[in-house]
Amino acid sequence: MIPIKQKYIKSPLNYVGGKYKLLQQILPLFPKNIDTFIDLFGGGFNVGINASAKEVIYNDLNLPVVEILEYIHRSKTDCILSEIDKIIEQYDLSKINKGGYLKLRGYYNKSVFKSPIILYTLICYAFNNQMRFNSKGEFNMPFGERYFNPTLREKFIEFSEAINNKDCKFINADFREFIGVAFGKNDFLYCDPPYFNSTATYNENGGWTNADEEDLRDMLVISNVKWALSNNLKTNLTLKDWAEEHGYKIHYLNITYGNCNYQKKDKTKDIEVLITNY
Repeated sequence: MIPIKQKYIKSPLNYVGGKYKLLQQILPLFPKNIDTFIDLFGGGFNVGINASAKEVIYNDLNLPVVEILEYIHRSKTDCILSEIDKIIEQYDLSKINKGGYLKLRGYYNKSVFKSPIILYTLICYAFNNQMRFNSKGEFNMPFGERYFNPTLREKFIEFSEAINNKDCKFINADFREFIGVAFGKNDFLYCDPPYFNSTATYNENGGWTNADEEDLRDMLVISNVKWALSNNLKTNLTLKDWAEEHGYKIHYLNITYGNCNYQKKDKTKDIEVLITNY
């Protein structure tokens, strides 16, 4: 009998490095009974929204992303969709109206209050549905010949209803602020930090440095709870030695999104792993 594939909620944000396609492999490796799930580098929230826990704490250094997710969490789905539709109508947004997109982008960048829903609407019409800011903090993604299509709308509705029914807290902090925090024994810490050589949004300005990597590793070594770390052994060359030195378990993931592959024969390809201290 072919096993039924678990259906997961997908984030409405197209986040570089998102783990949605790896959820089938990652989530079964998590502890079964979690009180508080701490999503330390939450990103698009694909992992946290699907985690089975009594409470989820989402943290990310990218404030606009935090604000979008928090806004969706505290607002009714119908109300947000109404806001999005009004913005689309007001600026005549479409797959071909570049002028309307640029006008809305200019309005957003000049506004003192940065509306998270205007930003989300911009993302829906931006190149590759992605988010990027320049050194002045201005949203600068070019027009993408995309639009808030039925698929995006349905994805948004599913995510909004799921997050409305989840006990979530949202934090915008450097991960170091969690160092030394005494979590409960049934809490769980998940880390999906920026990878070396990645193009993730929060890896553009300043990047993920060796110092950041060392601080995160030191934090995990002294952590009083179970944790899991997503990473890539091809770009993070010292990670395997560090994990083995501390007796952590390395779970090799199949980046073709099939079942786990524990025998990596082709060393030229990315080596996606989940490292756990249990």
